[in-house]
Amino acid sequence: MKTIIITGGGSGLGKELALLLAQEDFHIVLAGRHGDKLKAVLEQIEEAGGSASSLLLDVRNPDDIKEKMMVLNKAYDLYGLVNNAGIGIFGPFTESTDKELEDSFKTNVYGPLTMTKALLPYLEKKEEGLILNIISTAGLRGKKNEAVYCAGKFALRGFTESMQKEYAGTGIRFVAAYMGGMNTPFWEGSNHVDPTSFRSPREVAEMIVNELDKEEIIIESKKS
Repeated sequence: MKTIIITGGGSGLGKELALLLAQEDFHIVLAGRHGDKLKAVLEQIEEAGGSASSLLLDVRNPDDIKEKMMVLNKAYDLYGLVNNAGIGIFGPFTESTDKELEDSFKTNVYGPLTMTKALLPYLEKKEEGLILNIISTAGLRGKKNEAVYCAGKFALRGFTESMQKEYAGTGIRFVAAYMGGMNTPFWEGSNHVDPTSFRSPREVAEMIVNELDKEEIIIESKKS
């Protein structure tokens, strides 16, 4: 059974993508920092007849990523990666702290790049694979009170488009998902948007899975 790793798989969009992709006969590795949340999603997948495992992983730790990718490669038929883990830093740029800048880029940029770099050698040997980068529409246009978040997402967009060119004509595909805000706790502590007007993570996940044959998926935030 082919295996897909999903970072931030314990909640929100990561959780919903895991539930849906498990129904497509993939083994899902739920990766994240909160074991209790990962376990809850794992149980949901198994109750629905799917296959999954959980992995405690911090995408900000390159050494942890490399070590655990080797372990996963020995245990599973690695096929795909969903770079979903991310954090939001919102508010006027001048009010952001140095630590917030560092944490944002470590999670939203270095994390996906390091995960991808650790996985690619295994995919290259098999000459097939899928890497889905969850970028958000913050990687398409700048937004007020989201300068730090947008900066990281623009970087991830550039990386994804470059990888699409590097691996064009091979069996390894890179997909960029640009979705607007979703109605999740992601927005807690921020008052510059109204998340109740956004799509649910389930709706966004369904749209992404239905369009995985494309290189670019754009989903605006407003409910249809």
